Parts: sequence; structure tokens; C-alpha cells
Amino acid sequence: MSRAWGVTDKPNPCAGIKGFTETGRDIYIEDAVLEAVWNAADVAMRDALDIAYLTGQRPADALAMSITDIKDGALTVQQGKTNKKLRIEIIGELAALIKKIEARKKTYKVHTLALICTETGRAMTEGVLRSRFEKARGKAAKEKPEIGDAIRAFQFRDLRAKAGTDKADSGGMREAQMQLGHNSMKMTEHYVRARRGEKVTPTK
Repeated sequence: MSRAWGVTDKPNPCAGIKGFTETGRDIYIEDAVLEAVWNAADVAMRDALDIAYLTGQRPADALAMSITDIKDGALTVQQGKTNKKLRIEIIGELAALIKKIEARKKTYKVHTLALICTETGRAMTEGVLRSRFEKARGKAAKEKPEIGDAIRAFQFRDLRAKAGTDKADSGGMREAQMQLGHNSMKMTEHYVRARRGEKVTPTK
């Protein structure tokens, strides 16, 4: 910047220095790992795990989901990172989950519009999510020592990649791209294949 402003004419001290390239996560969360953490979690944390996985959205976007976002049989999401808008059909396991959440919320004294809320009826914050997830993950690792390393490597944000990968396996890459809200197929292919590897058939 000093050179651009004309303050100095000395060479850039960073010239010739190789930059650091950060590599993305490539962990795929196996069903057994998710199940172990889910079983060790409290009810509110289970809701958060289920919502994040079934919708394939980022943690912040999952926490922001509200009852008012449900319109015409779909859950409307505006992704915070990209402002991409999605309408997720409320069918199958997601429909059953939302119905269960709504029934439970009716028993709370405090009523929040947020889908993911604590036992007090208040919306779950990112701090509470992090704390409860770490608690459930630690408990699960102790209860399932044979997969303890995989459990400890599990981060909540990995559910988005797991959702996309599982969606690609069951419905194809285009379905995964739409669920994740990626602008290009190339982005989805890299995101999914880096986690589990591309599924291929044998030579014969």
C-alpha cells in the first residue's frame, strides 16, 4: 500500500514468499457417528441435528428457521452467506419432525417462533448449540470408544456436507445442488466428492 501511495519505492518485502493455501474439510460423517451423537444429545439438540441434516443448511440458517417460514407446504430459507432463497418441501421425515416440534412447543410456557428451541421455549442460540453439541459429542465418544476418534472429529457444520453427499447418492448431483443452494454444479461436485469420493462401478 505504501508503494501504491508513493510513500516508498522499495521492493515489496513479501515478494517471493509462498502464500499459505488453506484446505477445506473433507470429512464425511458416517451414519453410526451421527446416531451415536444423536442418542447422547438432549431433545433440543436432537431437533437441531435433525433439522440441519434433513434440510442441508448451514448451522446459522438452521437456527434462524421459524414457524413463519412455513408457507404452502414448504419451508422457506434465505441463506445468510449467499442470500440464496430456497423452498424445502415439508414431506417425509422433515414433515414428521416439524409436526413433533410444534406439538412439543405447545407444552412450553414461553412460545418462540423459532423451530429449534430449548426446553424453556426460547430460541436456541449459536452459543447454546455449540455447548450442547460438544457435550453430546463428548458423551458419545465415551459411550462408543470404538468410533471415538470419528465422533471427536465430527463438527456440527459437517451435517451440511453429509446431507449433500447423501442426497447426491439417492437423488443425483442436481438434487444435491438445489438442496445446498450452490450456484454451480462444479461447486457441488467438488463439495460432495471431496468428502466421500465419487461412486463408480467396477470394470466388469
